[in-house]
Amino acid sequence: MSRFFRSAGDSDSDSSSSEEEELLSDSGDEAPKPKTAKPMSRFLRTEGSDDSDEDEDEDDETEPSDDDDDEEEKPQAKRSRFMVGGPDDDDSDDEGPRIVKSAKDKRLDEMEATSKAMDNALKINDWVSISNEFDKLTRLVQRETNVAERVPSLFIKTISNLDASVTTALSKEKEAKKKMNANNARAMNQMKQRVKKTIKEYEAEVKKFQEDPEGFEREYQEIAEREAAAARPRRAVRAEDGGDEGQADQDFTTVAKGGKGIVYAPETVFKNLQMVNEARGKKNTDRTEQLRILEQTLEVANTTYKRIRVLLSLISSRFDYNVSASSYLPLELWTSAQKEVDQLIALLHSDTTYVVTEVVNEYDEMIERTPETENGPVSIRGSVISYVDRLDDEFTKSLQHIDPHGTDYVDRLKDEKGLYQTIALAQALFEKLQWKDPLARVIMRRVEHIYAKPDAVTQALEQGIASAAFVPNLTLAGAGSPTALIHALCVFLYQTDDMLLRTRAMLSHIYHYAQQDKFHTARDMLLMSHLQDSIHNADVGTQILYNRAIVQLGLAAFRSGMIREAQAILQEIFTTQRVKELLAQGVHQQRYTTLTPEQEKAERQRQLPFHTHINTELLEAAFLVSCMLVEIPLLASIDSDELKRKAISKPYRRLLDFADRQIFTGPPETTRDHIMQASKALQDGEWEKCRNLIQSIKIWSLMPQEKAVKDMLARRIQEEGLRTYLFTYAPHYTSVSLDMLARTFSLPPRTVTSIVSKMIWNEELAASLEQTAQVVVFHRVELSRAQQLALTLSDKLQTLVDNNEKYLDQKLGGGATWGDRAERGENRGDQAQERSRRGGATRGAGRGRGGGGARFVQGPLRQGPASQRTRGA
Repeated sequence: MSRFFRSAGDSDSDSSSSEEEELLSDSGDEAPKPKTAKPMSRFLRTEGSDDSDEDEDEDDETEPSDDDDDEEEKPQAKRSRFMVGGPDDDDSDDEGPRIVKSAKDKRLDEMEATSKAMDNALKINDWVSISNEFDKLTRLVQRETNVAERVPSLFIKTISNLDASVTTALSKEKEAKKKMNANNARAMNQMKQRVKKTIKEYEAEVKKFQEDPEGFEREYQEIAEREAAAARPRRAVRAEDGGDEGQADQDFTTVAKGGKGIVYAPETVFKNLQMVNEARGKKNTDRTEQLRILEQTLEVANTTYKRIRVLLSLISSRFDYNVSASSYLPLELWTSAQKEVDQLIALLHSDTTYVVTEVVNEYDEMIERTPETENGPVSIRGSVISYVDRLDDEFTKSLQHIDPHGTDYVDRLKDEKGLYQTIALAQALFEKLQWKDPLARVIMRRVEHIYAKPDAVTQALEQGIASAAFVPNLTLAGAGSPTALIHALCVFLYQTDDMLLRTRAMLSHIYHYAQQDKFHTARDMLLMSHLQDSIHNADVGTQILYNRAIVQLGLAAFRSGMIREAQAILQEIFTTQRVKELLAQGVHQQRYTTLTPEQEKAERQRQLPFHTHINTELLEAAFLVSCMLVEIPLLASIDSDELKRKAISKPYRRLLDFADRQIFTGPPETTRDHIMQASKALQDGEWEKCRNLIQSIKIWSLMPQEKAVKDMLARRIQEEGLRTYLFTYAPHYTSVSLDMLARTFSLPPRTVTSIVSKMIWNEELAASLEQTAQVVVFHRVELSRAQQLALTLSDKLQTLVDNNEKYLDQKLGGGATWGDRAERGENRGDQAQERSRRGGATRGAGRGRGGGGARFVQGPLRQGPASQRTRGA
């Protein structure tokens, strides 16, 4: 009868699997007799008819009602769905194997999945989901007891652990300042009562489990094995031509679609590999089942050649599991693939008579091959370096998709140590085989994992290599320090023929030196490499690495106290207003341009993992403070409104102008507010207020050696405050005492004398120093109207020449060399000195000697949505 009108004798708990258990537990020797009665409509069954077949076949039956009338004329035998030609059978034999499972095994699998879901919900304190999953688990246990089965040990373990979790969560909730939402709290309180009630029901089992968990589990397994041995032997039903049943077997046998059984034995390894390889890439292929077949095949592989062949197929099948480029490989599959790659590398390292290479002559894949039969090393088609690259790429892709603010991200980062060890093992293998190209690629992967990390993290990664069975030649123990290790690895890459690897090695080396505050070494390497002239021809990933190295170089200059150099370097990237996009730390949508879905997808795929990001707020703070210390004295030195409109840093000047237009200014809240108010205080001569505002910025806590950086900034604010004071009040004083300047700015007299002398030498200040009287005497010469117009015309002509040179550099594509830019800077400085000497005041300050030469890089590359990218202004 219809499933909507069941009789009272039908059971809801086991009706869905009654036929399945009957087939599996049938011990008779005779095949079931075919039924000759006319088949009835599925909506007009008798009370004794089985509903499970109706539910099983309902989705597969798509025949119209007229076909039933044709079938009434000839009797048919009702076939099992485990037989060839059954209702679920398919004509194709390459759809993958199918495993026959009993209803009990299905229920146990469902219980295990429910228990894992509860564990995941516990990690995020989601008690609503825990309550729902607990309901599902109790229903499954009730169904187990309805069919006279024992309560699984998994259930006892789950409720015992859940009781402890509820108690811990309640205690934390009482102490927590921020309470959880009402629904979650209500669900947690309900779970407390329900778990207590359930534990009371199974009090004896829970007590036994808590006293000895391992003994309880072992006892349960022994009882389960005895019950299985006492049960009647089960058979796997197979269909041969003509519909006869196969012979009985004591255990379950995997049966592929079409009735073909799979035998796991050393003799059938190549046959199973051929079957799996033929099914790869086909539609509706069960990838999970293919992995299970290969795993069992690996267990029976009894020779080195067979194990290597199975491992190659197994690793490739795991990577084939994820066919989407926008998602990442599941963690379980990635971990298994990483262990299998280690196993493959260990096999190849221990027995060098077997070699896995990409280029190999054709060979018969169905026969055993040994060094004796091949008269030399056995070459097997494959690529170890591609597996290592794919492992690394999938690891990076997973970090891109996982929420970086959760615990899952930290747990995933722990796998980097095992991945780094795999890379080192591959390096040792290629060193032993003396393969240069794969060795260079794997060393580059190793450098990319450690070049941006602190020394402590690098040492922790290297400890895993020291405990391995075989290690590469270049290790931390041999190098002595992380810097020496990176130097040795990069020097090896400099000797390769691959231009891309040499470029990336150089940029990684520069980044590491800059991170270690070795500014001059990193700067000299960048200038000698001339990468700024050819980086626009590199791929996007290398351009991103170049941008990161330039930014880290600017931060190194800032930490070292070289404010002008830091401002010149960081200005290049901040002028573009696309900092996050150029550093691959975010996708920036411009106002007048839109990205296509494909372009946006490509931009997101090249984003760097969160733990490798350079903090953009810290970067902006360093840039704006550097601009403040450079721009404020310059503004004080200029007496012409036209010259004041010319800014060294347009982003900083724009923020400063906006702050000046504000009618009311409240207490500073953001980093920008602190710096803008500090700039106003420095303009007004309140250097102490400026120092306090700058030192109160909280982002400095992320800077290495925070105290040293704050002390450096305080000292530079005092010095630039003195310069600003002299520029501002020079026209109003005839002379000023050095002691007064020293007391006003809390500087030693020698420091004040040094600053004033340097300003006079650079002709920024028209004055003379009287050492005997310890005073500064100012000299002023008033310019005529014609002289002022001549100076203005000279500035405009110089601007025109600079623009023409810049456009010519962009058109030629190479860019000016360091010497050319330095020479132009000296020329501009000489002109500024001449104007200062003739004008007497301090016009042209800040553009004096070396002003142009300080800009030693062309700037980061623009990475717009278009394929053709131009250089930053």
